[in-house]
Amino acid sequence: MMEYRAAIFDLDGTLVDSLADLADSANAMLAYYGFRPHDVDAYRYFVGDGSRKLIERILPQERNRDAAFVDEALARYKDCYAQRLLYQTKPYDGILAMLEELRRRKIPMAICTNKHQSASDKIVEKLFPKNTFQEVVGDQKGLPRKPDPQKVLQIAAQMDVSPASIAYFGDTAVDMDTAHNAGALAVGVLWGFRPQEELIERGAQILLSHPRELFQNIKFSS
Repeated sequence: MMEYRAAIFDLDGTLVDSLADLADSANAMLAYYGFRPHDVDAYRYFVGDGSRKLIERILPQERNRDAAFVDEALARYKDCYAQRLLYQTKPYDGILAMLEELRRRKIPMAICTNKHQSASDKIVEKLFPKNTFQEVVGDQKGLPRKPDPQKVLQIAAQMDVSPASIAYFGDTAVDMDTAHNAGALAVGVLWGFRPQEELIERGAQILLSHPRELFQNIKFSS
């Protein structure tokens, strides 16, 4: 069994269950403009490609092609989300114990997410022990969004590990594509937002039903 030297995680749907807060914030933005809200469960497929893409997906078709209006709606959504992002969001069962064991084994960890950077930083600061992650790389100007591998490759370089020695964890097709594009191990988690079939179709090399299964399936070495 190959040994892996680092772990990179997606955030929403992988480390934290944030769906309710995302949906409530987006629906609050829609309500401001008098648009109909979407069911919470529908947001499983709206999220994953960054906040701007989320807004384009949930706006009525006659408004989502108006770039200026999308910019305005996006800013309002971010304001709504900044107020709500910790109302119901929490780590999935078993995540904190899994991360603590990785820390005990001196495995460097990072987060690579398409969530905007300010929200990512606040969630990580409030929900995880300090210095759990060497880096938290969210959606920020100048860096392409996943599935482009640039952010993962940048993290690998700063960790001084090869991409092939990284296990990349995520819950969506975008995450599996990101892992493959970067040359990392594609680990699909089944407790997140998307179904098993999607992860298999996009080349998940390992599937985990619960965080406790991690060390049975992947060998880490510092």
